[in-house]
Amino acid sequence: MALRKRLSILILASLLFAESEAQLNVCGITPLSNRIVGGEDAPAGNWPWQVSLQIFGRHVCGGSLINREWVMSAAHCFSSSSTSGWQISLGRQNLQGTNPNEVSRRVSRIVLHPNYDRDSSNNDIALLRLSSAVTLTDYIRPVCLAASDSVFNNGTDSWVTGWGDVNEGVSLPFPQILQEVEVPVLGNRHCNCLNGVGTITENMICAGVLAGGKDSCQGDSGGPLVSKQGNKWIQSGIVSFGFGCALPNLPGVYSRVSSYQSWINSHISSDQPGFVQFTSSGLDADSSYSCPGLPPPAPSEPICGQASMNSRTAENRTGGTWPWMVRLHKNGSYACGGTLIAHNFVLTSARCFSGPDVSEWRVFVGPQIVNGVEMFETSLDVDRIIIHNLPGISVALLKLAKPISYKDHIQPVCIDINNDRSFPVGTPCWVAGWEKESVSTGSEIAIPGLQNLDTQVASCGSVSDSNYICTNIMNLQLVN
Repeated sequence: MALRKRLSILILASLLFAESEAQLNVCGITPLSNRIVGGEDAPAGNWPWQVSLQIFGRHVCGGSLINREWVMSAAHCFSSSSTSGWQISLGRQNLQGTNPNEVSRRVSRIVLHPNYDRDSSNNDIALLRLSSAVTLTDYIRPVCLAASDSVFNNGTDSWVTGWGDVNEGVSLPFPQILQEVEVPVLGNRHCNCLNGVGTITENMICAGVLAGGKDSCQGDSGGPLVSKQGNKWIQSGIVSFGFGCALPNLPGVYSRVSSYQSWINSHISSDQPGFVQFTSSGLDADSSYSCPGLPPPAPSEPICGQASMNSRTAENRTGGTWPWMVRLHKNGSYACGGTLIAHNFVLTSARCFSGPDVSEWRVFVGPQIVNGVEMFETSLDVDRIIIHNLPGISVALLKLAKPISYKDHIQPVCIDINNDRSFPVGTPCWVAGWEKESVSTGSEIAIPGLQNLDTQVASCGSVSDSNYICTNIMNLQLVN
């Protein structure tokens, strides 16, 4: 079958960052920001996404504006999805007294995360639709949201805001001015050890001062935890729970916003929020933190694109030539190939999937030939399917149920996520995949198995070279 292989590097970057261009133009910008470091009262306009959730006129929780008609908050603020009595105050500075920049909207819809667990506080997130869109001003603006795969290392500088108690059981005094406090991120491993192993899930992020004295408290629930990257503020967390307020060695716990990019976008079909990938620099000290009962740290990420067993010859059939290649099985049968790009992520084609159902999929990694039969080191369940949602784009990510341990025949490939490399016409390249004739027999695949062909980068003709990479026409009998 003659195929022209094309890979959209720009679309891949778009998938990984999932940034909405329209929202990125406005989100996370504070035109009036003049914050007093170490202060308590937040100046007007400092946090223009902060909202007050009120039931029959009484402040209950905080929240954040994420586009012109949607607010994000915590699921535990609501006993049901009924909108009766709920309204949202935006551009507000004080809970009491005058607020010249305030506008209010009724809540027309409450969307609670379907997997919210009130006992464990896992998936503590809710979306609220306003009765009508708001006009953006210097005092009312959306925040940027942390995109999937954002990294907030231990110590990342963050700020949390709200009108909650100033101490346990002590209400904010009149006129109840919006408060701001600076707290560093505390890594999940360390936070798990302090709060009790098993308390902190991967859908949570912690922040606080180990000495105590700075924290969110009752009434701050649902409010934003944000960090600044460049000129944009990015929301990393939603105030969720804590043991006491500002106690030593008990940091606050927040819902991790980056875990919910797909869920949020699935409910906001137009004017989607601005998702930005936040990336901490350097090594994360939390990665090696340990305590009794905590699983050992995951292996450190190796240098991508390493294939020590690759001889670059098509005759090599021992395995390990392309250690990032994986097989995707649907309901026990081979359906598609893919490439390992991290300990727990696989890149593949969106055409493989009819929907986000993960129960029918399994990923096989570490292909190698043993006694003339292609076998696999291990197989893993799929935790999440992330499909690019633009028409005509065929890119998807699979999040694996658990991290993979790297070996010579299991390694990640490098990806040009910044589109900063050039692949001119004539550049040598290789294509790998499984032949259609391969027959599955349980966990074993009768040879011929994984195949590879060498080719060259070619002109894309009428297709934009800025969006795609094309190769010479090849005779492939591969399922891609």
